[in-house]
Amino acid sequence: MAKSLQEQLLAAGLADKQKLKKATKEQKKQEHLQRTGQENAFDETKERAEAKRKEKAQRDRELNRQRDDDAQQKAIVAQIKQMVDNNRIVSEQGDIRYQFVQGKTVKHIYVDQAIWDRLSRGQLAITTHTSGFAVIPVPIAEKILQRRDNHFIAMADNTAGQLEDDDPYAAYQIPDDLMW
Repeated sequence: MAKSLQEQLLAAGLADKQKLKKATKEQKKQEHLQRTGQENAFDETKERAEAKRKEKAQRDRELNRQRDDDAQQKAIVAQIKQMVDNNRIVSEQGDIRYQFVQGKTVKHIYVDQAIWDRLSRGQLAITTHTSGFAVIPVPIAEKILQRRDNHFIAMADNTAGQLEDDDPYAAYQIPDDLMW
């Protein structure tokens, strides 16, 4: 007597008893649904479940993307903090007040004469730091702006020293900041 395909697969070891039972149960369920006319309702339930699964997967992908973006922003902030900490120029005897604009308000820090000169010539920049403001070199400020373009950096224009060729007042030096 010929064996059924299921029995042949079971004998060959390509299927196990659990898979056989599951397939048989599913086949009987489908036959029952076809006889009773409920097959369409079963298909609709499957479609709704599949739609919910796809919606959940999309929502999970969006949450993962937001989590990755947040982690990347935290990493950028940590990089900026580390760059400022490592390259910060500390004024030992800050007795000269250097003023700069942050937003719509005028802020100030106290620096020594050498740092004040370099700040006014545009060779140094000022950025926010955990303890207020920090003086950093311009190349570091440019690296910070590459990582985060909306980070506060105050920098003097160093174009004031470049004079035009036909300027009648080229021989006269005009100071950027007057000390009163």
